[in-house]
Amino acid sequence: MSENKTIQETEKEIVEEFSLFDSWDDKYEYIIDLGKKLPPLENEFKKDENRVRGCQSTVWVIVKGLISLLIRVLSGHTPDEIINAKLDFIQQIGMTTHLAQTRSNGLLAMVKQMKNYALAYKIKSSTSA
Repeated sequence: MSENKTIQETEKEIVEEFSLFDSWDDKYEYIIDLGKKLPPLENEFKKDENRVRGCQSTVWVIVKGLISLLIRVLSGHTPDEIINAKLDFIQQIGMTTHLAQTRSNGLLAMVKQMKNYALAYKIKSSTSA
């Protein structure tokens, strides 16, 4: 678990960070900066099977920032924690109302895919034990 924080603690940190910005332009700029800090995806992982269904396009600037937030919240947690995470921070920071419909759908598709991977990992781990 990253720094022994719960998913809810990390979500609260993100909500507090976003509350520091007065405008949505500043929030978008912050999201873009977060995306720029993510290392590029290695070519070996750029396969159709790893593509998130529901995203209108491949991941670019703002979406990459949103991915960095999801990674920050979910990394290091158990499959059960990920599956049961409500991820309320997405709504609390205003992403559901300030993203274009296609980006919002893509974000929800990414969350669903991450939870599906956690469930698949949980099932695989329980059957191989």
